[in-house]
Amino acid sequence: MTSSDRPIRWGILATGGIAAAFTEDLLTVPGAEVAAVASRAEGPARAFADRFGIPRAYGSWAELAADPDVDVVYVATPHAAHLDATALMLAAGKAVLCEKPFTLNLRQAEQLVGTARAEGRFLMEAMWMYLNPAVRRVAELVRNGAIGRVRAVHADFGFPTPVDPGHRLRDPAAGGGALLDLGVYPVSFAHLLLGEPEQVTAVAVLTPEGVDEHTAVVLGHADGALSLLSCSLVAEYGQRASVHGSTGRIELPTDFFHADGFVLHRDGKPAEEVGFERGPVHGLGLEAAEVVRCLRAGLTESPLVPLDGTLAVMRTLDAVRAQIGVRYPGE
Repeated sequence: MTSSDRPIRWGILATGGIAAAFTEDLLTVPGAEVAAVASRAEGPARAFADRFGIPRAYGSWAELAADPDVDVVYVATPHAAHLDATALMLAAGKAVLCEKPFTLNLRQAEQLVGTARAEGRFLMEAMWMYLNPAVRRVAELVRNGAIGRVRAVHADFGFPTPVDPGHRLRDPAAGGGALLDLGVYPVSFAHLLLGEPEQVTAVAVLTPEGVDEHTAVVLGHADGALSLLSCSLVAEYGQRASVHGSTGRIELPTDFFHADGFVLHRDGKPAEEVGFERGPVHGLGLEAAEVVRCLRAGLTESPLVPLDGTLAVMRTLDAVRAQIGVRYPGE
């Protein structure tokens, strides 16, 4: 796709907080260059470009899609717009890194994955947790049997988020609710360690608008293991996770999705504290570096954040929503 003697040139689609954090990290990634930014209006795009020293700012998505000097686009819009934004960029021949949750539902995700695979375009969900060194090491320990046979995964992501009724988190048309914004992390963590579940059971408290503000999920896996997960817009959880096996356990005490380390407990041995140096400013540069690596290697999918895994997570999220009674317009 690109010559190895020049940087991978990035376009940033959207100008919100996550786009800013990603761009700040991207500027530190070897082999990456921020070439352009686009928004629905030129003013926000120009302000973003001035802030980060980006040479080109566009007031429409189509202008970014048409820029011949952009290799890959980071889609940082609210998730209700992921389908349209990603489809536009893929159709224009761009590689795409799309924020999580990948789409509103499995049907949309399958559409994007099908297009990317048919056209040979690189596509990856921006699930930075899968690239976090501490999380990757936990997964390796689990695979190697360090805590015996895994019987349970616990993961919680929640904090009080006071929002007005018109906020996107309470809007079904915007894919509102705790599940897609926060619950995608516990569900993805469980998938990483135990694979796609065979059974999904969920309960939730819904807002007057019909989206979930507080959700609990139990996943039943093929070998008898259980994943006990929760997400909330009204309760503080501390973002903790743990993995429980027949001969030990692993605890990620806070912010498991971008952990600096964990504690390994094994029967008959002292607890081991395992730490990692924090990388780029926010940790989002890990996903950018993976995209650069994949494009340099001529890959159309990342082996660390595979598209089949993204589809499996969306399948589970759809199953949870079916149980708790959350539907989005058009479904």
